[in-house]
Amino acid sequence: MVAETFTKALRAFARRTPFRPFTVQLVSGDRIDIEHPEALVFRNRVAVFFGPDGEIAIFDHEGVAQVAEKPDQAASA
Repeated sequence: MVAETFTKALRAFARRTPFRPFTVQLVSGDRIDIEHPEALVFRNRVAVFFGPDGEIAIFDHEGVAQVAEKPDQAASA
């Protein structure tokens, strides 16, 4: 993903009011479900996700394929 698109997409999804969970799909095929706005920190084109089970994921624009509604959220919207 282009660096500017990465930053804009994360910022837009994380700041929605009211917050709605979203998914970050990595180029590896893995998905990171962001369930809370404070579970994600991003600076200088790098993001850190803190999962409820203690999981930590670090990713940048090069590792992200897309940022999108969670599939179950998109169906109910």
